Amino acid sequence: MTGETRNGLTYPFERVPEPGEALHFAPGVYWVRMPLQLTGLNHINLWLLADNTGWTIVDTGMASAEIQGHWKSIFATYCGGKPLKRVMCTHFHPDHMGLAGWLRDETGCHLLASRLEWLYGRMFSLDPATETATSALEHYRKIDMPAAHIAHLQRVRDNDYAQCVTTVPEQYIRIRDGDVLNFGDYDWVVIVGTGHAPEHACLYCEKLNMLIAGDQILPRITPHIGVYPDEAEANPLQDYMDSLERFRRLPADVLVLPAHNEPFFGLHARLDALIDHHDERLNLLEAALAEPKRVSETIDVMFRRTLKDHEIDLGFAEALAHLNCLIEQGRVSREADAAGVWRYRRVTTAMPSLGA
Repeated sequence: MTGETRNGLTYPFERVPEPGEALHFAPGVYWVRMPLQLTGLNHINLWLLADNTGWTIVDTGMASAEIQGHWKSIFATYCGGKPLKRVMCTHFHPDHMGLAGWLRDETGCHLLASRLEWLYGRMFSLDPATETATSALEHYRKIDMPAAHIAHLQRVRDNDYAQCVTTVPEQYIRIRDGDVLNFGDYDWVVIVGTGHAPEHACLYCEKLNMLIAGDQILPRITPHIGVYPDEAEANPLQDYMDSLERFRRLPADVLVLPAHNEPFFGLHARLDALIDHHDERLNLLEAALAEPKRVSETIDVMFRRTLKDHEIDLGFAEALAHLNCLIEQGRVSREADAAGVWRYRRVTTAMPSLGA
């Protein structure tokens, strides 16, 4: 335990586990870290929970022969011959659910997930699409995505998800907000967050005073909150900020186990920082819309840098999430210009007359 403190958060661990290692740091709780190749991320934290007769994995890592090999090494080295009984996935994103199918096939374990996360994962893992849908391309045109990038999307397979996962199992055990899952001597309560994913399941153990937070609460980066063509009118940012309030009832000294970066103390401070960050972005965006702007013209306000090619989709999705939130709050209006491209403008309220 180092007790290093940065930005109001304390990081208690001296080191992180190596791939293929399970770091035992609390009764029945092991920290596993797997490699990852995503924008800005080179790892994901996974959790191995012991009970008297076997093991539960929380999140799996992305589908790859390398990570499969690491799991086989962990089972042989740390699991004492006891079986893998359950895989619980916090949400459907491929770094979290990517190997659920393989683990089921290898071990016969059960998959635990919330209904919406299983449905999304199952649907996308089976989607045979080999090109971007016409409706999606029209959405990208309406938000003024660069023509060169739209042309790129027309040439590549749209369903990257299926390339990063083994087929999500056809059967699962549903978990809901408030459910209590027992692993050995410890009960873990399911707390569902929204916004980053439709029904993201976190786990809280009062006895251990630990929260397995997945991507819902990260210490040094903000979870991606985006709007995509399948639900272009959605307001996931408001969903996300509202659902963060569910975690305030947890103790201030709970140890947060995030999917990325390191475990930390300082939950309430981090909740404040996440909400403040998005409030600041909303205020900046609103102020910038004194004159009508296309989504592409808000990117500099949101990010203050030029997006790289592989960041364009994420950047436009995040900008749109903030714009949709402002619309729902009644602070911004949207209308199509002559070319059918959306323009956004701040809503100004006339001052009431003071009379004579």
